[in-house]
Amino acid sequence: MKTKDLFKCGESIAYDFIMSYEYPFEVLKDIKEYIVKLGSTLNSDYELKGENIWIHKNAKVSPSAEINGPCIIDDGAEIRCNAFVRGSAIIGKNTVFGNSCEIKNAILFDNVQVPHFSYVGDSILGSHSHLGAGSIISNLKSDKKNIVIKNGSEEITTGLRKIGAFLGDNVEVGCNSVLNPGTIILPNTNIYPLTSVRGVIKENSIVKSMDNIVSKEIF
Repeated sequence: MKTKDLFKCGESIAYDFIMSYEYPFEVLKDIKEYIVKLGSTLNSDYELKGENIWIHKNAKVSPSAEINGPCIIDDGAEIRCNAFVRGSAIIGKNTVFGNSCEIKNAILFDNVQVPHFSYVGDSILGSHSHLGAGSIISNLKSDKKNIVIKNGSEEITTGLRKIGAFLGDNVEVGCNSVLNPGTIILPNTNIYPLTSVRGVIKENSIVKSMDNIVSKEIF
């Protein structure tokens, strides 16, 4: 469940930054500052579109999308109609952030798909991960207490009130699923539609429900 276990493809402008932390939730507090620092070093392929907003010339941004800084939208990314970037977000190469989706304090690796009606807050989504339509990442407990990440009998105290989810490379999340605060899904895992997910889900799993998790057959 450490950072090195989640993101192995290396496909992100922020990869070295992310990998400098032992646990993925430790990245969250520094995303905003990192974007401002990185943005000032980007070459002329990135255009400064507002205060601390850098958009690659090959990115496609709908006129109806609202983009707030600090933010980096990378080469080939597509921001569709009515998307809301609240700030402190990196949207990777060839990533789709779709209609009526909202993101804040989060990093999307390259080739991520978040195409329809999703919320992504205080999270990191690995390369080629996908949120099905209507999937929501919850980042705050109903009692507003600090989040403890549970992996079986192991508990990690984060000291943070807001943590969303961390999806490893090639994770597929089915439509209308909810990822509860502090969820970690290791690579090559599939989540069935309408599933409420919490805790740590091991690599190469199929989550039919939290009471029915099976391993993929690897050929």
